[in-house]
Amino acid sequence: MYDQSKQLFERAQQSIPGGVNSPVRAFKSVGGTPLFMQSAKGAYMFDADGNQYIDYIASWGPMILGHAYEPVVKAIQEKVLSSTSFGAPTELEIEMAELIKSMVPNVDLIRMVSSGTEACMSALRLARGYTGRNKFIKFEGCYHGHADAFLVKAGSGMATLNIQTVPGITAGVSNDTLTCAYNNLEAVQQLAKEYKGEIAAIIIEPVVGNMGCIIPAPGFLEGIRKICDEESIVFIFDEVMTGFRLAAGGAQTKLNINADLVTYGKVIGGGLPVGAFGGKKEIMQHIAPLGNVYQAGTLSGNPIAMIAGFTLLNELKNNPAIYEELNAKTKYLGDGMAIVLSQHDVPYRINRFGSMISLHFSDHAITDFDSASKADIVRFNKLFHFMLENGIYLPPSAYESWFLNNALTYADLDKTIALLDKFLLQ
Repeated sequence: MYDQSKQLFERAQQSIPGGVNSPVRAFKSVGGTPLFMQSAKGAYMFDADGNQYIDYIASWGPMILGHAYEPVVKAIQEKVLSSTSFGAPTELEIEMAELIKSMVPNVDLIRMVSSGTEACMSALRLARGYTGRNKFIKFEGCYHGHADAFLVKAGSGMATLNIQTVPGITAGVSNDTLTCAYNNLEAVQQLAKEYKGEIAAIIIEPVVGNMGCIIPAPGFLEGIRKICDEESIVFIFDEVMTGFRLAAGGAQTKLNINADLVTYGKVIGGGLPVGAFGGKKEIMQHIAPLGNVYQAGTLSGNPIAMIAGFTLLNELKNNPAIYEELNAKTKYLGDGMAIVLSQHDVPYRINRFGSMISLHFSDHAITDFDSASKADIVRFNKLFHFMLENGIYLPPSAYESWFLNNALTYADLDKTIALLDKFLLQ
């Protein structure tokens, strides 16, 4: 069934560390051989052996309207004829920035980069340069890319590989990274008090996607906003996953909370490598060449990436019903799975927000990394392989959110629910 993938994986391991270019793809958490994909269209992916899968990762978020979405594909095909890169400004970069500003009310200036990691790294550097402080707060289980400062209690990727500490990260970097549990406002208040006048930023996934889908408790984000205002701390929303997925204006719009800086990736590139960070003019004007906080990138604002993202964001802005449809499909899937799980008397928790959802085999609420890690990971791994063998591609880790795309049909959702029922009958 997976002969070609097995051969490709053996070959890949001779040239690529672990045979993959991003660790979660290695199937270390769930076991088995990673599948090598050959093509995808709409809600379906096809592997090297010709097997078809209903896709619930959407390339970890960006394929919000499905794979090979025709308007995006056509826009890329037309733009690539003009060159793949210039190393000089283009009007399209301006149009992209203007489009983002029109969708996110509190973004005055925005800088394009090439990945979500780069966006978060740059936003933190800017916050430090703006405040003149070094320390920052992040939350256990939240993942903000693989820059050194963020790989302290960093969530899904490291949890999947059972990596507790990362060699190569200096003690000085670790000392400047303050951590506390997600949804624990008292811990944030304590850190702000203990390190008064030393904290440059608080960075957070407003809706977490790296320990499953974790929803902020009522008052949690509002409380952090208040602390940041009182202590002159830069509040950074990492919307690499949630930006333009939860709503046209991202989590900020959905939750009605404004961050000082916000980072983007995933949807913003329509599947191409893109990131961005933006926010208030008073902070953003400290970035070079306006200010002395240096940040640069040879391929930042790449025309092919820009046209892909610009085309997709335009679709989302001009068709708000897309979000209603996605939310309805995600609710339908969650409700259907809940009915089946209840009938089998299986302990479970389903967390859902917009088109992000996760299933945890647990008898306790999943509100932070600690509670997520205490769920039944073994049962999830068995579910993963059962679904895979029956044509459903779930995230290969219990610590990852599922991402729905609007090409999914209700027949796809019904098949998924029915297969969950079949799995539980075993």
